[in-house]
Amino acid sequence: MRVGVLTGGGDCPGLNAVIRAVVRKGVQEYGYEFTGFRDGWRGPLDGVTVPLDIPAVRGILPRGGTVLGSSRTNPLNQQDGIRRIKDNLAAFGVDALVTIGGEDTLGVATRLADEYGIPCVGVPKTIDNDLSATDYTFGFDTAVGIATEAIDRLHTTAESHMRVLVVEVMGRHSGWIALHSGLAGGANVILIPEHPFDVDQVCAWVTSRFRASYAPIVVVAEGAVPRDGDMVLKDQSLDAFGHVRLSGVGEWLAKQIEKRTGKEARTTVLGHVQRGGTPSAYDRWLATRFGLHAIDCVRDGDFGTMVALQGTDIARVPIAHATAQLKTVPPTLYEEVGVFFG
Repeated sequence: MRVGVLTGGGDCPGLNAVIRAVVRKGVQEYGYEFTGFRDGWRGPLDGVTVPLDIPAVRGILPRGGTVLGSSRTNPLNQQDGIRRIKDNLAAFGVDALVTIGGEDTLGVATRLADEYGIPCVGVPKTIDNDLSATDYTFGFDTAVGIATEAIDRLHTTAESHMRVLVVEVMGRHSGWIALHSGLAGGANVILIPEHPFDVDQVCAWVTSRFRASYAPIVVVAEGAVPRDGDMVLKDQSLDAFGHVRLSGVGEWLAKQIEKRTGKEARTTVLGHVQRGGTPSAYDRWLATRFGLHAIDCVRDGDFGTMVALQGTDIARVPIAHATAQLKTVPPTLYEEVGVFFG
C-alpha cells in the first residue's frame, strides 16, 4: 500500500512529530510506502510531492512547522478540484490519505471521504484547541506555554512603568489560549470570543488593580468582541475558506482604556510567535500517539475517521463529528476564573 500524507491550514508545533510517527510505524510494522504532498491540499490538487521515507523523517521530531509545507488551499472551490485530486492520487498510486489539519482541512477530508469515496484518515491539529470530539489538539500546549511566558515577562515591565499592558493572543472563535495562558500568567482581565465584553467593566477592573498599587495585564483573544461593537478586523480580505483576517482588538482596547481611565496603556500582539518554534514535550507526545493510531486506521481500512484524545486514550471518531461544530469555552469555566479579575 502507498499512503499519502499532507498538512494543511496554519502551521503548528507537533506536525513533524505526526509525520514521523506515521512513516516510522507504517514502514517498519506494515511495509507501507509513502508520498508526501506539498503545501496542504495544493499538493494532491496540483500533483506536487516530496519523498517521504524513514531517512526523510529522521531528526524532525523537535522541529516546529512542517517539513511538508502548508497552505490554506481549498480544493472544493477550485475548477475540477475533486477530479484533479482523484487523478493525481491514481497517478502516484496513492491508496489512502492521512490528512493532518484543523477545521478547514478536515472539513475538506470529510467531504472527500463521505461524498467522493476518497479514503481519508484525519489527525486533529490546531493551536486553538477548538475541534470537537477530542479533548485536546496538539499545538495548543506549546501556544499556551509561549503566551504564558510572554505574560510573565510583561508583568515586570508593566510594574516598572505602572502602565496597562494589553496582550492579544490567537483565538478566532474560541478563547482557550487566552483562558489558559491568562490564568497561568496571572492576568487581571481575560477576554474571550464566547463572552462579549463591557469596556466600562474592563476599565473598572483596571482601575481597581491600580488602587492596589499593581499594574494590570489584560489578555484578549483576537476574536473577542465588545458588547456594543463589532469584531475588529485587520482588513476585509478573505482566505480560501471565507475567513476574515483578525488582529487589532488589542490596540483598540488599549486606546479605549487610556481614554477612559487616563492611565497609559500599551499593546503586545503575540501573533505567529505562538505557532512557531519547537513543540513542547506534551505536544510531541500527543502528536506522536496521534500518528501511530492514524496509520493503524489506514491498516484497518477505517476511513472517514479521525483520531482523538478522550481522557488518556486515543479513540476513533467520524471526521464529520470533529468539524460539525467548534469546541468553545463553556460559560461555567469562564465564570470560574472571574474571581481573579480586577
